Amino acid sequence: MRIRPIAESDLDDLRVLARETGVGFTSLPDNEPFLAAKIASAVSAFNGETPEDKRLYFFVLEDEVEGRLAGCCAIESQVGREIPFYHYRVGTLAHSSVQLDLHRTIDTLFLSSDHTGDAEVASLFLRAEYRGTDRRHERNGALLSMMRWLFMAQFRDGFPDKVLAEMRGLFDESGRSPFWECLGSHFFPMDFNEADRLTGLGQKSFIGELMPKFPIYTPFLSEEARACIGQVHEDTRPALAMLKKEGLRWEGFIDIFDGGPTVEAYIDDVRGVRLSRTCRVEVKAGELEQTPRPRWLAASTVMADFRAAWVGRGPDAEGVLTLSEAEAERLEVGSGDTLRILDTDEET
Repeated sequence: MRIRPIAESDLDDLRVLARETGVGFTSLPDNEPFLAAKIASAVSAFNGETPEDKRLYFFVLEDEVEGRLAGCCAIESQVGREIPFYHYRVGTLAHSSVQLDLHRTIDTLFLSSDHTGDAEVASLFLRAEYRGTDRRHERNGALLSMMRWLFMAQFRDGFPDKVLAEMRGLFDESGRSPFWECLGSHFFPMDFNEADRLTGLGQKSFIGELMPKFPIYTPFLSEEARACIGQVHEDTRPALAMLKKEGLRWEGFIDIFDGGPTVEAYIDDVRGVRLSRTCRVEVKAGELEQTPRPRWLAASTVMADFRAAWVGRGPDAEGVLTLSEAEAERLEVGSGDTLRILDTDEET
C-alpha cells in the first residue's frame, strides 16, 4: 500500500470511491465533471502551477497488488479565499436581572467565517474492505491520515499557521440529520442531500445569503438536534481519534448543516509535524529485519513525485534509513536520496 498524488487516469476509480462515501461526505460528490476538475486542480498544484494559497493537494491510497484505489485524502492550502467558508461558532450569552436576582447563561450559534485563510485536511476515505486489523490492512487509515503531516512538514512554507478538519456529523439509520431537520431545513428550500451536493460542488454562497445573521439560541432547537452539536458520525470516530492524537482539538466550531465538529491546531504544534525528520536512504538487497507492526512512516521529499508508505525499520545511529528493494521501489527512491520519516509510536 502506498500514497501518491492523484492522476488524471484515476477518474473512474475516484468515482467508485465517491459512490461509497455515503451521505454527509460533502467534499467528494459523485459528479464526473466536478471530480475531473478536482483532479486537474490537484495535478496543477503538485506541479507548482497554482499559487500556493489556492492549491488543493489530493492523494490516493493505491493497492499495488490489486491495482486499484483503496482510499483518498486531501489538503487544501487555504480555505475561504475565493468561496466563503462558513461554520457555526458555539457561544454563550449571559442574561441577568438584578430585580429578580436571576442570572442565566444560554448556548448560542453564530454564523462564522473565522477559519478563512487556514489550511484544511479533508476528504479522508478508506474503502470498507481495506479497514481492519489483519496484517495486510493494519493501519491503512493511519497511513492516509498521518502522511499529510509529513507532506505539510516537508513543504511548510506553503501553508499558513493553522490547520482544521471538518468531521461528519450524526445521522440516523435512514440517513437523516436531526440537526438539519430542526434548523437548516427552515432556511433552505431543498432537502439535506441537495444542500450537501451543492456545497460539495463548491456552490456555497447561498449559505451566507439564506442563513440568519443573528445568533440562534439552542434552547429553541429540539433535544435531538441539540444532541448532535459537536458529535461525529460513527464511521468518522477513528479519523477523529487520530486527529486528536496529533493535537487537533474542538474549539467550538460546528458544521452548519449536520452539526459535526471542526477540530483545529497550529500546524507547528501538530505531533506529526514536530517529530518528523529527514534522513538519507540506503537500499539493500535481500531480507531485512522488520518491526512487528507498521510503525515507521516514510515520505519522499519531491512534491511532484510525492510517495508515502510504511517501512519496516527506523534509521540507524548515523541517521541512515536502510530500505529493502521493494520498499525503495514503492517510494521511488534510491541510495543517497532523502526521505522524511516519522516514528508513529514516539511519545510527544
